[in-house]
Amino acid sequence: MTFEGDGGESVPRHRKVLHYHGDEVRMIFFISALVLIVAQSTGAELPLSTIGAVIAAVLLVIAAGVTSPGQSSIHWFNGFLAVIGTVLFGTAAVEHYRAGMSIFDASFAYTEALALLSLIALYFTTRTVRGLTQRSKLS
Repeated sequence: MTFEGDGGESVPRHRKVLHYHGDEVRMIFFISALVLIVAQSTGAELPLSTIGAVIAAVLLVIAAGVTSPGQSSIHWFNGFLAVIGTVLFGTAAVEHYRAGMSIFDASFAYTEALALLSLIALYFTTRTVRGLTQRSKLS
C-alpha cells in the first residue's frame, strides 16, 4: 500500500499490459454465463442440455475468475472455450434461421447472442495470446 495526497491509504495504480484484453474476456464470459442460465431457465432451444448449459456457465465463470495477465495458459483455455462457443452457438443460430425461425423468437435471439459473445471473446483472446507470444519474443 502507498500513501498519496492527503495521507490516505490507497491501492497502487494498475499498470496497463500491452495487448492484454483479459478484462474484456472476463466480462464477456460472465455475461455469457448469465445469458446461458437465463436462456435455459426460460425454455429457449439451445444446443445444450440443462446440465450442459449449467456446466458451461460454471466453466465460463471459473475461466473469467482466474483470467490474469500473469498466466498465459488461461488465455489458451479461454480461446478454446471461445472457439467451442462460437462453433456450437453459431451453428445452432444459422440452423434456427434456415429452419424459418423468426429473428424475434427467444431461442434464436439467445443462440445468436451467445454466438456473437463467443466470437467477440475469441477476438479479444486471440489478441491477448498474440500479445503474450510477441512480448516473449521481443524481450
